[in-house]
Amino acid sequence: MTPGADRVRLALLVREQADGCGQLGSPLYATLLTRLADDILAGGPGAAVLAGHEGDPGPSALALRLMGGVHRLVLERKAPELALYYPSVGGHADAEAAWPVLRSVLAEHRDELRSGLGQPPQTNEVGRSSALIGGLLHIVARAHGADRAVRLFELGASAGLNLRADRFRVDLGGGQGVGPADSPVVLAQPWRGPLPPLGPAIEVVERAGCDVTPLDPTTTAGRLHLTSYLWPDQPERLARLRGALELAAQVPATVHPLAAGDYVRRVQLVPGTTTVIWHSVVWQYLPPSEQTVVGECLESLGDSASGEARLAHLRLEPRRRSAGAPHEFLVRARTWPGGQDRVLGVAHPHGIPTTWE
Repeated sequence: MTPGADRVRLALLVREQADGCGQLGSPLYATLLTRLADDILAGGPGAAVLAGHEGDPGPSALALRLMGGVHRLVLERKAPELALYYPSVGGHADAEAAWPVLRSVLAEHRDELRSGLGQPPQTNEVGRSSALIGGLLHIVARAHGADRAVRLFELGASAGLNLRADRFRVDLGGGQGVGPADSPVVLAQPWRGPLPPLGPAIEVVERAGCDVTPLDPTTTAGRLHLTSYLWPDQPERLARLRGALELAAQVPATVHPLAAGDYVRRVQLVPGTTTVIWHSVVWQYLPPSEQTVVGECLESLGDSASGEARLAHLRLEPRRRSAGAPHEFLVRARTWPGGQDRVLGVAHPHGIPTTWE
């Protein structure tokens, strides 16, 4: 029987995500999602789990929502046979052997997996702090005296892990680096090209953020949610996450349950500091009306900036440099007073490596 157009579209979206996982270094997910796409076309358990989501838009990352739910079952020890193939719990990555087991998990846990499809993937990617820390060094280097102190506010902060980025260690090799040498988060040689200004340690005097569905990284539920959306055959990302969770228990940072526009409206500048509003791979998920509000609020806030109370908008987002150019994950900073906007570098989608310009 020929599959319907909706199922064909769904399989295509899953196959596109498989290609993305392969390009971003997860051969396990690349193969499993390719098999899942075939299973959807054949009307198998994968099609049953995803039934009703055939019209979901591509940016909703439906395939990753499903795989996050499966990973959660593995982490909760509800899928012990599949765990044998998930390195995140000590298994050996063998996608071909894992596929029939995953197919059985989809059938056995269909209702539970379906109930989790409404949750957006939230990896709170710690590797992206590589780009953010370097950008922050550029911003602070332009400040003078007391206004080197930073007030850090993040939009779409998820669990707020990257709000602790000043406590991460950027290891540049040869004994050179940025951040505490004993940090549980080590970003090993993440920078290429001309290095950002390596001045005094960044002093963050205030840190907070917003998210429409914030997670609490100090709870078991929050830690489980974040871990489930990591790809299980990428141990470096898992190690960074675990280190960041350790820091989250030590360094307070409040993430308010607010939309980005509502949050930026509340931000005020403080003399003697640089107020930095940053975000990473968030902008594309904001509706155009929300993007407009954030932009207007930043313009208004920038108009009130001075040499004593500086403002910066730092972001790592996919963007074209010009019409027709490919999308790149650009590190950009706009600073006030003045409102100058600069491209500082370009990064991998997960942040490492970042190449500075």
